[in-house]
Amino acid sequence: MNRNTLYILLGALIVVVIGLGIYVYQQESEPSGVQVEINEEGLSVEGN
Repeated sequence: MNRNTLYILLGALIVVVIGLGIYVYQQESEPSGVQVEINEEGLSVEGN
């Protein structure tokens, strides 16, 4: 395996790890429970 292939695989692995970290962070930071929202369109209730 030459160096260019190794660098490409390492870069792809880093991108996947960063993407997975961002996804997990967003999932953990979502509020849990029931969200009630009142706006111009009326009442909206969302449950997680």
